[in-house]
Amino acid sequence: MATMAECRSALDRLSDNLAGADGDVRGAAALDRSLSCHVRDLDITFSGRLTDGRIEVMDTADGPPREKAEIRLAMNGDDLVAMVDGELNFAKAWGTGRVRVEAGFRDLLRLRALL
Repeated sequence: MATMAECRSALDRLSDNLAGADGDVRGAAALDRSLSCHVRDLDITFSGRLTDGRIEVMDTADGPPREKAEIRLAMNGDDLVAMVDGELNFAKAWGTGRVRVEAGFRDLLRLRALL
C-alpha cells in the first residue's frame, strides 16, 4: 500500500508532467479549478488547485473532501502512483471503477486530453 508521502510525491510528479506537456494536454491543463484527490485506502484528501498547467496541493486532511472541489478524484494510493508512473492506464482504471472522476461536463470534455 502506497504511503501518504508516496501519494504526495506522485501528485508532484503529475504536476511536473503537466507543466512540461504541450499541445492538447497543455491546453487541458491550463484550467483554473479547485481540485481534490481522495486516497480511499489511506482515507486522506489532498486539496488544491489546477492552475497555469500545474497542480498546487494546498492542504491534506483526514477523511473525504470537506468541501466540494470543481474537479474531484478518488482512488487508492497504489493506483495513483501506478498511473503517474505509467503502469496503469487511466481509461481502464476509470472503466473498472478503480478511479472516480467528478467534474462539470465542460471540464470533463477539456480534461479528456489529460486522462
